[in-house]
Amino acid sequence: EDPALQDEALRLFAALASDDAAASDLLTWARKHHDVIARFGRFPHRNAQLGRASSEEELAFLAQPGSRF
Repeated sequence: EDPALQDEALRLFAALASDDAAASDLLTWARKHHDVIARFGRFPHRNAQLGRASSEEELAFLAQPGSRF
């Protein structure tokens, strides 16, 4: 859940995808993870397991189809 690590992962997956078209799927998932961290600063789907309270915005996000990876 470290934003700097998400940025680095996105950079690395983008480089991988530029060299290997089959890796574009991986880049898509890296972007999704990056965007969640950029938006919430954490992965809301982990809140219950980690004993964290979810914000209203996180609950609304988690109610959307496809929000959990």
